[in-house]
Amino acid sequence: MAAVLVVSGCGSGSGSSSGSSANNTAVTKAQDALKQITTGAVLSKGPHGETPSPASDVKLTDDELARIKAMNAKAAIVMHYGGNDWSTAQIAGLKSRFAELGISVVAVTDANFKPDKQVSDLETVLTQKPNIIVSIPTDPVATASAYQAATRAGVKLVFMDNVPNGMQAGSDYVSVVSADNYGNGVVSAHEMAKALGGKGTVGVIFHEADFFVTKQRYDGFKTTIQKEYPDIKIVEEKGIAGPDFAGDAQAAANAMLTKHADLSGIWAVWDVPAEGVLASARAAGRQNLVITTEDLGTNVAIALAKDSLVKGLGAQRPFDQGVTEANLAAYGLLGKQAPAYVALNALPVDHSNVLDAWQQVYHQPAPADVVNSFKK
Repeated sequence: MAAVLVVSGCGSGSGSSSGSSANNTAVTKAQDALKQITTGAVLSKGPHGETPSPASDVKLTDDELARIKAMNAKAAIVMHYGGNDWSTAQIAGLKSRFAELGISVVAVTDANFKPDKQVSDLETVLTQKPNIIVSIPTDPVATASAYQAATRAGVKLVFMDNVPNGMQAGSDYVSVVSADNYGNGVVSAHEMAKALGGKGTVGVIFHEADFFVTKQRYDGFKTTIQKEYPDIKIVEEKGIAGPDFAGDAQAAANAMLTKHADLSGIWAVWDVPAEGVLASARAAGRQNLVITTEDLGTNVAIALAKDSLVKGLGAQRPFDQGVTEANLAAYGLLGKQAPAYVALNALPVDHSNVLDAWQQVYHQPAPADVVNSFKK
């Protein structure tokens, strides 16, 4: 994903009446687009180009619930990375729904974005003989054989966001559940344009990995900026590979701000890299920098509440994704036909709705640190 840097002084400040009018037009355009995304269709396609099905279509009857509870099934959750609020919320949604279904969770693992560690995690988990594995592959090629071994062992696989190479829905796995990652990239582009008044220079910090959903975010952001906002120029892009995503993003932002002294904003691929951009901007005294990103983590939510640096983002709905994944795992146990790709709408978030958005995303009130960050 790419981070966007915005030129200072290119917002809706003083200038000619024609320039001000152009800025107002861009802001209105961005606002209208964000409203449409909130109520509109999912923009993403699935890993194999599938048309998305809504999570509301994934349902279990009372009879099916009773049958699932009688199975006393076991599930394992094999994460790519556990170091952010998104992963925590996914796991919480899964555990909550699995408990309602009478399915015990026997393992939760964190590969720290290392494919070899995830392969080892999968091998270890299989010794516990789970009936279900819910997982997000760190690398679709390097992990494929380990997931295929799980399928051969009779495990029902449900994926988050991405699928391993060579595997097909309905035969090798039940389904894949995702946020509208392309749509979230589009949201972050419109939020950037709104904050810039449709004019400026930006830099991009992207995820330098073969990771389907972060590529979707980057494509959504870049395509929207280039097609919809010709007066916003992307002047530099830097990739980060992790696992220290905040530190790598801070180094990338430092280099961008040094090279482009008049940059106005940075787009980061998700909230943890955005935290690195925040640190860079603060260290450089660039309080006028505009940052947009994806995922509503605590630190970016605090910045949104303060209306400082982070001006908008596209949020996923990870708790609801976890609930949907658990329901689809039940489909697998029942032999019930499942949609190949299920996606949940993007949620635009800015200063004005960050507390309501937190409730939607995490199914609980915003923490005190976020609430108390609003200007008195």
